Amino acid sequence: MQLSVASVLLSTLLAARTAYGATYSLSDNITPSTFYNNFAFQAISDPTHGRVNYVNQATAQSEGIITLGSTIKLSADVSGTIPASGPGRDSFRVQSKKQYTTHVAVFNVDHMPHGCGTWPAIWELGDNWPNQGEVDIVEGVNDVPPNRMTLHTSSGCTMPASRTESGTPTQNDCNVAVNNNAGCGVLENDPNSYGPNFNSNGGGWWAIERTSTFIKIWFWTRDDVNTPSDVKNGAGSVNTDNWGRPDAYFPNTSCNFASHFGPHNIIINLTFCGDWAGSSSVWASSGCPGTCVDYVNNRPADLKNAYFEFPWIKVYQ
Repeated sequence: MQLSVASVLLSTLLAARTAYGATYSLSDNITPSTFYNNFAFQAISDPTHGRVNYVNQATAQSEGIITLGSTIKLSADVSGTIPASGPGRDSFRVQSKKQYTTHVAVFNVDHMPHGCGTWPAIWELGDNWPNQGEVDIVEGVNDVPPNRMTLHTSSGCTMPASRTESGTPTQNDCNVAVNNNAGCGVLENDPNSYGPNFNSNGGGWWAIERTSTFIKIWFWTRDDVNTPSDVKNGAGSVNTDNWGRPDAYFPNTSCNFASHFGPHNIIINLTFCGDWAGSSSVWASSGCPGTCVDYVNNRPADLKNAYFEFPWIKVYQ
């Protein structure tokens, strides 16, 4: 079949966007007034075995775990101690109602959870884990920077040891069966990227771009004069070509994205303790007292900063 000139030009433009980044148009504007249209609470057992009880929307509303005013505030219930025999501290795990493949997501974050025992995350996940992949955009534990940006996949996906990014790569095999599900991570080098430093500096913006050939993650502090204007202003379209070197860059050089990443939901959650934050070696190295479970059960006043606050989240396609 003979292709029209217009069809050829469209194919060329789409190929260029996939390979190099491009202009994307706003598809989902998530604000306090539209949050429930875009996200749902997941009252599920924590797959990371945390000291947490993920609640449904009705409980989240009644306990003040979610408040929608000038911002979207998602927090744990820290109103009192919790019994050792109970399921854990009430908290949130929210998931986008839509799934995304090629897209850009920008998270405008005023405050992120921090404190001993906390394990907050902003991430993207496929239906059939790990076969459809996972991308961690914001993740850390126990008040200790830096932020970790990580891919988790099935076998056969690795990253080149040297690539164009400002962060520091850890291991390069993304297979969850290797190194206790550490994934192929990149450490953010900005000390204001996570925890109390992030909050005291006024927060900032996280962004991810996913195409069929690469995944990129950026971070800008609230006072960074180099923050792109389309990011800072939450513009109706964004041009990732103008965003500079990413903090984390994951190319498809030795990873077939089509077979390792499916459509993804965006997830925002806060767990406590569990496989990472509560592990004995991590807990001890964090300088936190006693045991993680005892701390989370009995020191609610010390968890007062265990909340996310977003003026908005925007997704572009």
